[in-house]
Amino acid sequence: MRHQKSGYKLNRTPSHRKALLKNLAASLIEKNRVETTLAKAKAVQPIVERMITIGKSGSLADKRRAFAFFFKRKTVHLLFNEVAPRFMDRAGGYTRLLHSDFRKGDGAEMAILEMVDYQFTPKAKKKEKTTKSAAK
Repeated sequence: MRHQKSGYKLNRTPSHRKALLKNLAASLIEKNRVETTLAKAKAVQPIVERMITIGKSGSLADKRRAFAFFFKRKTVHLLFNEVAPRFMDRAGGYTRLLHSDFRKGDGAEMAILEMVDYQFTPKAKKKEKTTKSAAK
């Protein structure tokens, strides 16, 4: 029976798993979109949701809780000043999980985890520099 067996082990030791989830959550807070395996995305999604809910209150105690989790001042600053205020009128469901293709190397199922309000904007293409010899 599988009573009280919640969470994802991800085939890692507890310390490695904890570090992986912290880094993945920080990347999602900073970049608003990450592509990872489906299992990792499902494991980190509730963590990010909880951290955004903590960020919505904005109290000093919650900032300390967030800093104890992330260890990066930049991430905590982004969480409390940019990410959480965007979701003030939302009661939950801050992230979206999109199934992606399979990874080429090992065939792992990939997924894209992004914020619900994320808008994709393609990067502007760089103009090629023409050399004098190519222009002639």
